[in-house]
Amino acid sequence: MTPAPIAVALDAPDLETAARWASLVTPHVSTVKVGLELYLRYGPDVIASVRGASGVRVFLDLKLHDIPNTVSGAARAVARLRPAILTVHAGGGPAMIRAAVEAAPHTAIAAVTVLTSLDEADMERIGLRGPAGDAVRRLAALSVEAGATALVCSPHEVSAVRREVGDGITLITPGVRPAGADVQDQARVATPEQALADGADLLVIGRPITGSPDPGAAAAAIAASLRRAS
Repeated sequence: MTPAPIAVALDAPDLETAARWASLVTPHVSTVKVGLELYLRYGPDVIASVRGASGVRVFLDLKLHDIPNTVSGAARAVARLRPAILTVHAGGGPAMIRAAVEAAPHTAIAAVTVLTSLDEADMERIGLRGPAGDAVRRLAALSVEAGATALVCSPHEVSAVRREVGDGITLITPGVRPAGADVQDQARVATPEQALADGADLLVIGRPITGSPDPGAAAAAIAASLRRAS
C-alpha cells in the first residue's frame, strides 16, 4: 500500500520519542518532519534516528532566513544529511532562495510563504501587504522564479498558489487538522481531504497524530480517510 502524502511533524521532547513516533507512523506516511527545536537540541543525529532502517523521507524544517552567503553555507552543511526537503523563508528574497538551491542541489528547497499562525491583523502589524492570499501568491511566484521547487502555504491559499505556479511545483500545507481536532496555534486551517482536493501535494500533520495515545493508528486512520476521498 502506498504511504499517504503526509509529513508527520515530530515535535518531540527528546530524541527517543521522536524516533519512536517515526517508527510507528512510517508504514502509513511518506515523510517525517524534523523542526527547529529538535534539530537544535540534537543536531545531525536526529536525522539518522528518525530515518531509521525504513529510509523514510525526511523534511528538515529549519526555515532558513539570512543573507545569501550565510544561507548558502547552512544549506550546504545540512545537504550532506540528505534531507528530501529543506525550508527557507520566501521573505529572504530571490538571491537568498537561489543560494540555497545552488548549495543543496539534491534537496528540494521549499520556500515558506506566510506562516499559518499569522492572521490578517498580524500581517498588517509587521508590514506585509495583504490580504494573505495576495501576499502568498507574490511570494510563491518570486520563490519559483528563484529556483524553489516546493512551496509552503496554508490550505486556504493552496488552490490560488496552484493556479499561480502550475503543476510542476510541490505544494506543502501545514495547518491541516482532521475534522473535530483542536486548531491550537494555527490561524488558517483545513481538513486533510479538503487540502488535497484543493491541490496540496504533502500535508503537514503533527499533534493530531503524535498527541494520540497510538500515533501509528492515528496516522493509519488519516491515511485511510485520504484513500477513501481520492
